[in-house]
Amino acid sequence: MKRIPVAVQMFTLREESQKDFAGTLKKVAELGYDGVEFAGYGGLSAEEVRALLDDLGLKAASSHVPLAELKNNLQQVIDDQKILGSQYIVCPYLMPDERSEEDYQSLISFLDEAGEMCKREGITLCYHNHDFELEPLQDGRKALEAIFYDVSADHLQTELDVYWLTKAGEDPVEWINRYKGRTPLVHLKDMTTDGEQFFAELGTGGVNIEAVLATGEEAGVEWWVVEQDVSRRTPLESIEISINYLKTMLP
Repeated sequence: MKRIPVAVQMFTLREESQKDFAGTLKKVAELGYDGVEFAGYGGLSAEEVRALLDDLGLKAASSHVPLAELKNNLQQVIDDQKILGSQYIVCPYLMPDERSEEDYQSLISFLDEAGEMCKREGITLCYHNHDFELEPLQDGRKALEAIFYDVSADHLQTELDVYWLTKAGEDPVEWINRYKGRTPLVHLKDMTTDGEQFFAELGTGGVNIEAVLATGEEAGVEWWVVEQDVSRRTPLESIEISINYLKTMLP
């Protein structure tokens, strides 16, 4: 069985990173993560971040880049990925005022164009979902379905988030299988089984993480990405619980 590497989404460690970016990366490496998915570079240049990664034996799995930055500065974003050694750029989130029917149509056009530019540069553009994209559009399709149907697969890949799919009443395994070969990045998160449906460390909640992991090789997953948006423990404790769980589940 192919071993799929595990990264942590640095948004999980945003407060730690703000205080000590290099030290936080060092702790990530010490816990046994293979790489990181960036959400900013701690005020450092791409060259400085790459040097840190190389020193720590970490890889840049991907980078979450705000939509506005993708629209305004895509070439620089691409250039940074090349320096970091990251193949994937991810559009991570739509603000509440960016979710109208017209907004989605505009987004689809932009993602197609941006994805084509990324592909020419040897980079892959991905889209990361929350639960709001599972709401239907006027044509009856869920917004997420429309995005992945209307944008060429050559120009846009998925970063499916198993927590948000579950929260929206969807089956993450079904979505991963549906986009087999188009799902290089998967966000692994768990969810408490109470009515609050709070973010939980992997293996401690109600998301069938084991079934998700079983899809990885056939679906073409290149990176599992651990993220915990909010934690009741310290974030470092949470990601340690999650990586220890994955060490028991992955080859």
